[in-house]
Amino acid sequence: MAKVAVFIHGMWGTPDVWRKWRPSLEARGWHTIAPALRHHDAPPLAPPADLGATSLGDYVADLTNMIEGLPEKPVVIGHSMGGLLALLLCARGLARAGVLLTPAPDAGVIALRPSNLWAFARIQLNWGWWRKPHRATLGEALSHTFNTTDPREGAELHSTFVHDSGRALFEIALPWLDGSKTTTVDPRLVTVPLLFVATDKDKLTPADVVRRSAKRFGHVADYVEYPGQGHWVPGQPGWERIAEDTAAWLDGKAA
Repeated sequence: MAKVAVFIHGMWGTPDVWRKWRPSLEARGWHTIAPALRHHDAPPLAPPADLGATSLGDYVADLTNMIEGLPEKPVVIGHSMGGLLALLLCARGLARAGVLLTPAPDAGVIALRPSNLWAFARIQLNWGWWRKPHRATLGEALSHTFNTTDPREGAELHSTFVHDSGRALFEIALPWLDGSKTTTVDPRLVTVPLLFVATDKDKLTPADVVRRSAKRFGHVADYVEYPGQGHWVPGQPGWERIAEDTAAWLDGKAA
């Protein structure tokens, strides 16, 4: 059986966020695919007009179409919002295993914490934010996403940030107001192995949020927490250990 891993980037990201992880897994015999989520191939400062109303469900639909075109079920590896998308794909029976790196939680876990409320306060104080594109400022990115990364590298990474969907942020942040129940997942529907990865300096999805998420899927989930690390597990100092541990877990669970 071919070993195929689909990497799913997070909010404001592009497939390029996986430029370090993909060679790491490919060196261990994996074929990797890293699609761009809908509208995430646009220039950083020129969001498409309909991006703001794009749902997480739209992202899932596009990923589903791509995965269904593969000869075998892949494993899915998602970061942040991409981790939640990976979980939604696993609940639909589309993956052999899921790796959820500092993932946004599903509707069963309330994620509101002072640190992530502050991270999105400017965006959510803009009336109609739930239907408009948004993008973190450099200061917000350095203090929350790249807080354990060299500021110069963080600034370079921020320059590649694209806009993301207000609708998707609404579905993650306020799931109880989402009539479509986009992020609602019945744990009983997930029957494949899951690896939840948390870090103790994460200001966007703090470790206690990820821990509670893992407990919801305890029948299939493993949980690991890395000290001294923040949200940016795709590339902050120390990413190599997390990537190696992930590859070893996949070799044991999904090879």
